[in-house]
Amino acid sequence: MSTRGSTRGVVYVHSSPSAVCPHVEWAISGTLGARVDLKWTAQPASPGQLRAECGWRAPAGTGAKLASALKAWPMIRFEVTEEPSAGVDGERFCFAPGLGLWHGRTSANGDIVVGEDQLRALVSMTRGGESLAHKLDELLAASWDEALEPFRHAGDGAPVTWLHQVG
Repeated sequence: MSTRGSTRGVVYVHSSPSAVCPHVEWAISGTLGARVDLKWTAQPASPGQLRAECGWRAPAGTGAKLASALKAWPMIRFEVTEEPSAGVDGERFCFAPGLGLWHGRTSANGDIVVGEDQLRALVSMTRGGESLAHKLDELLAASWDEALEPFRHAGDGAPVTWLHQVG
């Protein structure tokens, strides 16, 4: 595979029922065009649930395709990151039951990037104060971070599988 235009990222499946795990692997496999065999471990933050993560290398835009494939199972919690590449911002996708999918651009150090047009629209739609603060929290994924944080910490030290897109 040529590395031209490629980037890398990580899929964090923070929690999944065991019956859904094969479907998660198939979704990632279908997106990357290579068989995926994740190392599932218990998720201490949610007894009875499993967690896994895998690094990937593929063309820019693959993070969005992975998130789109994974959101088909609304009972799982996941994050997909894509590192910035030549001429392309990085991206972060977060999914939590009850919240749905959040997407944001990221800088080279992983910070969420909010564009000036987004800020202008936000300011024109709100009257300041609490309304502005709430909308800023939405732009910065505060609710998703709050919902996913216990699952992130519970996965510290878990095994990571590295994958490469075929073709």
